[in-house]
Amino acid sequence: MKILKKILLALLIILIAMQFYRPEKNNAETDLKTAFLTETNPSKEVKKILETSCYDCHSNTTAYPWYNNIAPVSYWLADHVKDGKKHLNFSEWENYSVKKKDHKLDEVMETVESGEMPLKEYTWTHKTANLSSTQKEALIEWVKNTRALYQLNLLQE
Repeated sequence: MKILKKILLALLIILIAMQFYRPEKNNAETDLKTAFLTETNPSKEVKKILETSCYDCHSNTTAYPWYNNIAPVSYWLADHVKDGKKHLNFSEWENYSVKKKDHKLDEVMETVESGEMPLKEYTWTHKTANLSSTQKEALIEWVKNTRALYQLNLLQE
């Protein structure tokens, strides 16, 4: 029983210490999604979908929930955002080649169609991020139209 108490005390100390060493937050000084929005010209509906279901993990600005201030949740969220930005970062859109933009949009379509995105872990706490079938259709239609424009542009290069 003494060893169990020592282990629990050590875990408690570690948990308390973690509260003082937090991961860096994903909050850029300026919102750089303007280039993406200007170039891809989503409808108001699609823009709203992107805001509520995508940008927190796929841009340089994240709206953090209150529980992000509690470790180890803060580390878990930071890892999700880092991984999301690694796959697609709307704030870095202007730095992508046309071919990469087309590919990223293809991935958006695939992950939305398959139900991989938005992540279930995200929609559990962000109910507005759940996509209805109508929202999925609108997003996929926008992706198809935007990809067609990129592909035409690729033919001109």
